[in-house]
Amino acid sequence: MREQVPTPAESLKDRARAALGQRNLVLVGLMGVGKSSIGRPVAQQLGIPFVDSDAEIERVSRMTITELFAAYGELEFRALETRVIKRLLRDGPRVVSTGGGAFINESTREHVKCGSLSVWLKADLDLLWNRVNRHDERPLLKTENPKQTLENLMNERYPIYQEADLTVLSRDVGKDIMVREVLAAIVEGKTAENKMP
Repeated sequence: MREQVPTPAESLKDRARAALGQRNLVLVGLMGVGKSSIGRPVAQQLGIPFVDSDAEIERVSRMTITELFAAYGELEFRALETRVIKRLLRDGPRVVSTGGGAFINESTREHVKCGSLSVWLKADLDLLWNRVNRHDERPLLKTENPKQTLENLMNERYPIYQEADLTVLSRDVGKDIMVREVLAAIVEGKTAENKMP
């Protein structure tokens, strides 16, 4: 009886799972980049749980993100977000999708850097705008010129997102391709853009 050779897809997910070890995989990036939609199938491939930090914040507060922003303001929301993410990162391994501003908060960023592997899903302005323009529930985009606001957020946040361990370019391709690229980045331990030596 001959030994069965694993298919490339099987070996990639197995190698990614081994490379991750007991760490959490934390997805960071701007709204609309696909952290949740890519995070779920990545978690499935890795055979570990998936959790969306925004969904968890809404569950524990019994309010939507928009309601929390309106009632308490961004500062209080970020404090709650930090507490929730810190709690989520205690257990692992799991895939954690974070809100766009989570990694920008220094305290949250330190929690992520301590024992987790972070992946920045990076996208260009046009792709993000095409995705977020279809929805009206983004509190930070409730401005006179939401596309300009989104561009401003990119300019402010991209230098901080670069502190993530890995970077994967989010494009308008099938989810399976994006999932494969995230798994490959975990295995290779470097970014698609050669950010790390």
